[in-house]
Amino acid sequence: MAVKTTASGKMDKRTKEYKELKERLARARAAKTKAGKTTKQSTLKKTKSGKVDKRTKEGRTVCERMAKARKAQNSLVNRLKRLFR
Repeated sequence: MAVKTTASGKMDKRTKEYKELKERLARARAAKTKAGKTTKQSTLKKTKSGKVDKRTKEGRTVCERMAKARKAQNSLVNRLKRLFR
């Protein structure tokens, strides 16, 4: 498929090949945006500074998990593991 070019070297927009190429690109762009919309973004509400809002239900569960992880990090077993590495 040879796309004709103008004197300046750009693709000639009047040709059938160019119009097919642009149509194919538009379809590909539409498919890409459609596929991108299916990915789920995080639904966590955030404050103005970008931190998780602790007033929401999801924010409280995140805080609970983090507190549990912090507590487990300082457990006796984990302290011994760190001591004897």
